[in-house]
Amino acid sequence: DHLPVLVKGINDRNVIIDFVWHRFHYQFQSDNLYKSVRRKIWLSFLSISFEFGAFNLIRMGLFANNNSDLENILKNDFTSTFRPGYITVEGVTMPKRFEELREDIYNWDVKEEDVWICSFPKTGTTWTQEMVWMIMHNLDFIGGEANLGVRSPFLEVSALFDYREFKKENIEFNPPAFLDNSLKFVRDQSMKGPICLKTHLPWVLLPKEIQNQIKLPKIIYVTRNPKDTCISYYNHSRLMEGYRGNFEDFCRLFIAGKLPFAPYWDHILPFWERRDLPNILFLKYEELIHDLPSVIRNVANFLDRPLSCEQVEVLSSHLSFASMKNNPAVNYEMVVDLNRKFNLIECEGSFMRSGKVGDYKAKMAPEIIETFNEWTEKNLNGSSLKY
Repeated sequence: DHLPVLVKGINDRNVIIDFVWHRFHYQFQSDNLYKSVRRKIWLSFLSISFEFGAFNLIRMGLFANNNSDLENILKNDFTSTFRPGYITVEGVTMPKRFEELREDIYNWDVKEEDVWICSFPKTGTTWTQEMVWMIMHNLDFIGGEANLGVRSPFLEVSALFDYREFKKENIEFNPPAFLDNSLKFVRDQSMKGPICLKTHLPWVLLPKEIQNQIKLPKIIYVTRNPKDTCISYYNHSRLMEGYRGNFEDFCRLFIAGKLPFAPYWDHILPFWERRDLPNILFLKYEELIHDLPSVIRNVANFLDRPLSCEQVEVLSSHLSFASMKNNPAVNYEMVVDLNRKFNLIECEGSFMRSGKVGDYKAKMAPEIIETFNEWTEKNLNGSSLKY
């Protein structure tokens, strides 16, 4: 992927392409880049940089993704004992097991007293869950010592972690109920009273009663800058979901919509377009970072559970990144430890990593940032959504 070409001071596009074509003709015979160079496609498809007199050509499949190549990346680098493969449902990439859950979720008996916390992965969901649960339960910090997966269950999480075959061969493996059979767990919790429910499902895969507005539960949607989302999703996927590939390939999957719950823009924009509905509140991760107390007040008022100034201050402290990272009820270290104990994952790290805005600047190469910016501009053309 990195081909050093020892030339200096060449600025003309066609000269560069011709040079690369003659120098690497035989190396490109089965490569997509070979076809691009041969046809002299503009260098917007490539990443070019000069460093210490060396010219580096980097293949950037971010613009010209090959479906079979991406499928191979998923198969080789993002399957595991608990993730045998993927399917596409209504244009959405999902783990195979979701096919078993799909009809049940579509026909879900929606209760209007429940609160639905919806998001694309790694956009501030856990943060929002804890905030909402605390507001709905009058800042019950004692009750909040129970695991967040119990207090605010994740509807379709069993599709992400299909442990059934592994359990047959490892009788000591005992995942928590909210992971093992999430639909049953959510139903059981719902029978006890109103719940704060988490889902990463896009609008098109939500229960029909929500899509058709037959039922109007409170829905809080949280989103985040796509570059920071990609960085966080990459680290999460390595730590929690068994991704073994490199970061560049992960970016390709992200942009091509080949990750669980993707495409990214097809997830966010339908909620953005419905943000003015009385039962939907649209939040941005960056707003939580910039002014958490204001967001808390906004969410509390939306839920018809207004808080005093003192309560807002107390909850803000509880929701600080340091507090959340060190809180075993919300940091999911118990799931990480369980998967590590049984060698289901190999990566080191923690569920809550940095929580920063703009973290991508230190992690992404300039060429990838530029690609993301162009991709974002293209997809937000005509939309009022801004990051």
